Amino acid sequence: MAKQLKQPRRATDVNQLAHRPVEQFITEPKTEEAAIPAAPSNLSQYMAAIGHKGGQIGGKRRLKTMTKEQRRKAAVKAARERWSKQKGR
Repeated sequence: MAKQLKQPRRATDVNQLAHRPVEQFITEPKTEEAAIPAAPSNLSQYMAAIGHKGGQIGGKRRLKTMTKEQRRKAAVKAARERWSKQKGR
């Protein structure tokens, strides 16, 4: 009689190997804390703060990567836009 294995044999098919972790994740018991993250009390203020933080980081990185000529062109374009808006009043 053949010796029984304690663990099932590992599949050699690529699709079965890919399916195994997904199956384990689905059958794994879930805890209540991990299922639903806690929402902040005022969601709009939270999202505004996150967006503001990202904007600050983006501007600093943009200035580091722009050349002197690119910065000058951006400044001239911004000044023209500001002045064109004041003429329309």
